[in-house]
Amino acid sequence: MNFCSFLGETTVCALDLIIHPRRFRFADAALAFQRAAFDGLPIATGIGFLLGLILAFQSASALQMFGVEVYVSDLLAIGLFRELGPLVTAIVLAGRSGSAFAAEIGTMKVDEELDALTTMGLPPVRFLVLPRVFAAMLAMPVLTIFAELAGLFGGALVLQLMNVPTVVFWRHVTSISTVFMIVFGLGKAVLFGLLIGLIGCAAGIRTKSTADGVGVAATSAVVGGIVAIAIADGLLAVICYVWNL
Repeated sequence: MNFCSFLGETTVCALDLIIHPRRFRFADAALAFQRAAFDGLPIATGIGFLLGLILAFQSASALQMFGVEVYVSDLLAIGLFRELGPLVTAIVLAGRSGSAFAAEIGTMKVDEELDALTTMGLPPVRFLVLPRVFAAMLAMPVLTIFAELAGLFGGALVLQLMNVPTVVFWRHVTSISTVFMIVFGLGKAVLFGLLIGLIGCAAGIRTKSTADGVGVAATSAVVGGIVAIAIADGLLAVICYVWNL
């Protein structure tokens, strides 16, 4: 199955579930969400905290020459909410959950479990793919929020070491942050989660029944997910520039 036919079948199954929501496997989606979101929370939060530390140190060293290191808080808020928060979290999720989706479905294909589902009249796309895609779309905003908050705490710690009061830091963050900025970042997170889920599951569906088939599928899911995230992020950046958002 090529990606276009996979995408078409997934779209048809998703529209069918809108009409018949009881056919959706909520238990499988909840389990996939737990593995993607809650199990991935420590690494996403840790990377977000380190990202905030690094950005604050690098930008403060330049702004300190002009005595305006307090504006590091503005830079952090804009960078994390609009760009780096969703992007870095998506790369983490692609490496962690995208590969897991491909490996799980790929193993089932090698063991001929997908053929058994088809024989029993259970479409593998509706049975296996849609719960994982839905879970990835829900997990991305949750992980992004925690990563962004951790990054802001990391930046606040750096500025506190530079004698900038924490109250001043958070005042600058709240003044520069807008509802559109936060919603736009979370919208990007949902889009990235959709791409990760689709590409990871598609790689699993296309797994070859060879000794290294599952490993190739997992690698393809990670590489394809990161490339798709970069392309989508670039297109969104161009759209924001053209529309002056």
